[in-house]
Amino acid sequence: MLKSSALSKTKEVLAKAEGPRGNGAGTPPSTDEYEDLIAILKFHEHQYYVLDDPQISDREYDVIYKRLEALEATNPLLVRSDSPTQRVGSDLTTNLEAVEHLVPMLSLANSYNLEDLQDWEGTVRRYLNMEADEPLAFAVEPKYDGGSVALVYENDYLMRGATRGNGAEGEEITNNMRALPTIPLKTAFSSLGMDRVELRGEALIRKDRFAKINEQREADGQQVFANPRNAATGALRMKNPKETSDRKLDAFIYSLGFGVDKDGNDQVQKLGSHFAAVEKLGELGFLIPGQYMKRCDSIEEVAKFCAEMEEQRPTLAYELDGMVVKVDDLALQARLGSTAHHPRWAIAYKFAAQQATSTLLNVDYQVGKIGSVTPVARIEPVALAGVTVSNVSLHNEDFIRDKDIRIGDRVLVERAGDVIPYIVKSLPDYRDGSQQPVEWPSHCPECSEPIVRPEGEARWLCVNNDCPAQVMARLIQHVSKDAMDIDGLGEKQLARFRENGWIQTIPDIYRLPYDEILALEGFKEKSIENLRLAIDQAKEKSLQRLLVSLSIHHIGKKASKMLAEQVEDIRDLADWPEERFLSIHGMGKTVADNVSAWFANSHNHNMIEQLAQLGVNTKQTEEDKPLAVDESAPFFGKTILFTGTLSEIGRKEAQGLAEAAGARNVSGVSSKLDILVAGEKAGSKLKKAEALGTVKVMSEGEFLALVR
Repeated sequence: MLKSSALSKTKEVLAKAEGPRGNGAGTPPSTDEYEDLIAILKFHEHQYYVLDDPQISDREYDVIYKRLEALEATNPLLVRSDSPTQRVGSDLTTNLEAVEHLVPMLSLANSYNLEDLQDWEGTVRRYLNMEADEPLAFAVEPKYDGGSVALVYENDYLMRGATRGNGAEGEEITNNMRALPTIPLKTAFSSLGMDRVELRGEALIRKDRFAKINEQREADGQQVFANPRNAATGALRMKNPKETSDRKLDAFIYSLGFGVDKDGNDQVQKLGSHFAAVEKLGELGFLIPGQYMKRCDSIEEVAKFCAEMEEQRPTLAYELDGMVVKVDDLALQARLGSTAHHPRWAIAYKFAAQQATSTLLNVDYQVGKIGSVTPVARIEPVALAGVTVSNVSLHNEDFIRDKDIRIGDRVLVERAGDVIPYIVKSLPDYRDGSQQPVEWPSHCPECSEPIVRPEGEARWLCVNNDCPAQVMARLIQHVSKDAMDIDGLGEKQLARFRENGWIQTIPDIYRLPYDEILALEGFKEKSIENLRLAIDQAKEKSLQRLLVSLSIHHIGKKASKMLAEQVEDIRDLADWPEERFLSIHGMGKTVADNVSAWFANSHNHNMIEQLAQLGVNTKQTEEDKPLAVDESAPFFGKTILFTGTLSEIGRKEAQGLAEAAGARNVSGVSSKLDILVAGEKAGSKLKKAEALGTVKVMSEGEFLALVR
């Protein structure tokens, strides 16, 4: 099917399936759609697996797939052997050698709610001839969003790695698999009586590592990856294993698909259950889902666990697009068997879509606290990962130009990992000639002053310091929680006071006419007194908070703390030479230039003087001073990381105690980590620290005993 025809047919089918309101209440499939449904699904499989260039979201693909399934269920004589329901998709390319899997890697049937899971359980019980009250256990594990891999071990040694491919055979990537530290090159399968083994797993990139990779690629002038999955699957196919290693992939192993002794006799069944088999793989040194895997005794317990995991999804270290539910008993799995497309004993519980397609209606422009002009896409509202998205940042002019995004375009929107929506790309094949290029403004949309683009930067700036949008953004920053933390003075109140002419600059906050405010509707004596108290308390805040509150470019919590530790009065920074800034460990030239430029502005200098006259603290406080740590302190000079759930104290309190005891808190496990404090349900960080062998692991109790 030609691309234009496939996309046109796709829109027609989705409209029929979803109905005019987009709520799924569409028309039932008809037999005359059959050929189109097959051709459409084949087209999108090719775009997704082979070209890595999806034209629809995963959820939209599932809608079309279920429509084909429903049609074949009611018309079994229609079923063709090449229907996508009778085979799995293919991601084979001609670049790497094809190898046959020992056991086919099938796809999974999908579910989206408790009712779907209950229907599947009913089908399983009927197939097994089990009564509704007979015990039936399930293993539930994450459905990682990365690249599927198959690993073959013979005589305890890793002999082969392969991609999933078309399910029957994949691409041979052994050298790349050997480069991953989470995959043992040798392990004791012989202790299980197994001579030849094939494992199933998923190679993926941790979200924080993915962010750093994209930061580096952007700095190097390379195109950034749209999501961690693209970065992971691309790494699997690299010609040079060193490049694969540099991506820092992790491989989670979630299944022992095949295991025989020297005579070819199956040994997997002897492990009894899938859950036990995966735990055994963990004992053999593989990275397994661990704390995110659970054995459940009812389908209701399964649904509850899936809902809990979906709620945790934004905070998890890796991308998940759902959970996989499996009949736990391996003997029952064998009885259930598989269709040509999926095993009967497993089903995927899909989370709310993180990708969707929408239409770009318009582009507006917002002006930030330092004058940066940011384009914001206004799109047709679309449900994405549990929320309705209608606004998406377009970052800067280069982002729009590089992705060739136009008004009226069909766009692929993603809300993965971070809660901030992101436009992955435009879909130019949907264009009908009505789309228009985005016209970048020449003047500030708020104050109409000309905007400029600093040399070597991607952003455009409004350089009018009195621009109303900038003034408002700086006021909001000043009163925010990380800055002066003025309770009761939020954006709504600031806007109202500005309308009345009481606040035009930051110093005005400290000379509010409380008697006049009392006359406003909604304000009473108690609320006025609370506001007065909050503002008086703000005057005594630390120098670090004052620095954060001033909207100096690149001066956030970390940089402001570094400066506050080194200066007695904020006004002294105006006289600092560049060398003084650079002498502070971790501070670079960009920060030095920004601070110097800010203090060189007479408007800012005058503002600081006004604040000081109004009683706002501008001097270093005890809170600002660096902790004086004796070299005999228990953690002097050590790096420390906390993982898991701490039961006696909070994470921030623990980090404060560690710092007071001479340690430096870090965010991840690496060769530079000295100490890992493992609380309850410690997961992948604990395993990685243990694998390094150089990290001292201690319990919360041991840590507290030392610091107290």
